[in-house]
Amino acid sequence: MSISPALCTIVPPHILRALAQSSDERVARAAERTLRVRVTITGMREARANRPRPGQPRAGGLIPPDLQARVEETSLRRPASLTAAPKRSVHDAQQGTTLPGTLVRGEADGPSSDESVNEAYDGLGATWSLLHDEFSRDSLDDEGLPLIATVHYDRNFDNAYWDGEQMVFGDGDGVYFSSFTDSIDVIGHELAHGLTQYTAGLVYVGQSGALNESVSDVIGSMVKQRERNETAAQADWLIGEGLFTDKVQGIALRSLKAPGTAYDDPKLGKDPQPASMDDYQDLPHDDSGDNGGVHINSGIPNHAFYRAAVALDGNSWETVGPVWYDALTAGRLPKDADFVAFAQATVKAASARYGDGSAQEQAVDQAWRDVKVF
Repeated sequence: MSISPALCTIVPPHILRALAQSSDERVARAAERTLRVRVTITGMREARANRPRPGQPRAGGLIPPDLQARVEETSLRRPASLTAAPKRSVHDAQQGTTLPGTLVRGEADGPSSDESVNEAYDGLGATWSLLHDEFSRDSLDDEGLPLIATVHYDRNFDNAYWDGEQMVFGDGDGVYFSSFTDSIDVIGHELAHGLTQYTAGLVYVGQSGALNESVSDVIGSMVKQRERNETAAQADWLIGEGLFTDKVQGIALRSLKAPGTAYDDPKLGKDPQPASMDDYQDLPHDDSGDNGGVHINSGIPNHAFYRAAVALDGNSWETVGPVWYDALTAGRLPKDADFVAFAQATVKAASARYGDGSAQEQAVDQAWRDVKVF
């Protein structure tokens, strides 16, 4: 059976469904409209995501795909050009839904009077810098892909998403959610869906979909920590801090440090993320079940990354971050990789980068044991 991937959004559908039942008509309409956009954009994103990725073996021809992959892997692993630079453009949808909208700030332009424009611009740059400076990657596709963002999308839009080609940010409903450019980790998270699209292409369902979400949370966390110059011990490890208004009893959408504790609100419910396989949620592989709990079970690999990073101390983007990046980009992960396959890939990547028996390899292996994946 073929399963179409859902739209990669920062706010999980179970929160939007809760808001759609609100007695506040404005909040309910905003949530319902946001849910409808998920359905509309999903098909377009699927078509874009299915395009051949750079270095992906082509079907047909004399050379079998497995041989193509081995040959092309070497050529793909090259240092990013020293002259590489981000190519950012931020557009304003002006509460409409036509993308990308009106160009309001390009790469050579100075700051805008619009805070959302500047936040989006800076977030794109911070994510590009993490990939380039720490992982020697030239943008999401490693070929200098321009980074495009649209702000002020639709009215009271309660989400941010990557549509396969660009970033889109809503302003929130002003009751439960504020502007989605307020959190730099949200920007890094959504752009990282593009990184996964151009590398491992993890199918957005079940455990591979939870890994897709987790990789984005990991990248988003590293972007925020690097901008704040925080060590693993100093960081808050929150995703979406600042998105909730004061009306919500919660501090963020998710916590890598303590999955299941980010919010506990009478309207939104309690954060459902598990921290280990003991509480894994086996949900339907459809939209009603969050495609098998991709936003929920991602708490398990999220917590593994956190535990490895804290065990190694220092800066996460310099210790365990390169291990996760290597596992994602080496070209060996199947698109439907489960938690065990990804965990094994990270242990191998730690060994390859730092050596057998290294502190990094031991920390990564132990982290997966701590969350009961091994």
